Order: sequence, then C-alpha cells, then structure tokens
Amino acid sequence: MEPSNNEILDAPLHEVGFKISEISSQKITGHFSVTEKCCNPFKVLHGGVSALIAEALASMGAHVASGFQRVAGVHLSIHHLKSAHLGEFVYAEATPLNIGKSIHVWEVKLWKSDNFSKLGEDRILISSSRVTVKTNMAVPENVKDAALNLKKYARL
Repeated sequence: MEPSNNEILDAPLHEVGFKISEISSQKITGHFSVTEKCCNPFKVLHGGVSALIAEALASMGAHVASGFQRVAGVHLSIHHLKSAHLGEFVYAEATPLNIGKSIHVWEVKLWKSDNFSKLGEDRILISSSRVTVKTNMAVPENVKDAALNLKKYARL
C-alpha cells in the first residue's frame, strides 16, 4: 500500500491522525479528530500532542520559507487555554511572525469548533504557541533528499 502524503511528510503527525491541508512559506494548516491516540487519561487532548503539532508545523513552514534549508526547533512556548475532548474536531494553523536569515519565529494556533461540519465564527482557541526555529543550516549529504516530498506538496 502506498503511504499517504501526510505519512510521508511527518510520520508522528500521521500517527495521531493529523491531516495536512495547506503548505506554503506563509501558512501551514491541517486538522484532526481527537482520538484515543492523542488523549491523556482524562479523555482530553494531551498537551504534548498540541506541542508536537506546533513544532512540526512551524518546522515545515520554516523549511519551505528558508528555501528548503535544514531547520531545527530551538524554543517552544505553548499556552493551553481550553481542552478538546475525545471526538472533537481540531484545526491548526501556523504563520510566521518573523522570517530572518537564520532565525524564524512562528505562531501556531489550535482551535476546536462547536459546529462539526465547518470551522467558522464559532471556533474556540484551545492553544497558542510560539516556535523559534534555527534555519539556513547546511543539509548533510545523507539527507540531501529530505525536502523532495515537501516540495511536491507545497504551494510555492
């Protein structure tokens, strides 16, 4: 069976059921349903999963925005504002606050919605993150093709 583009782009995100919707140098978006795989024992979204999503989306965005140079997360700050319960739908969006030559800062927000068919005006912010990413790093020879899949799905 051929792996999905989500699995190819980020295996940990794929494991928790996250689906990437949009990839560009100015915005990365996606969504998922809160399942047992991403819940804490109280049947709410695990804060570590929110942090995983924030770091992954910011890193993807920085990778694209830096011209597909190697990137590395250096700082993550996350505020958990509301809970998302088992079965709820969550939407995520990462946007750059600053794109420098060697440091990017991205904001990542996660929302849930009371309207399960569409995320609209009723969206509820559940977490807000800032992710600092080191960019413009040399890509080692053994991973020279690391950007190929991201280039395939990004809107450049």
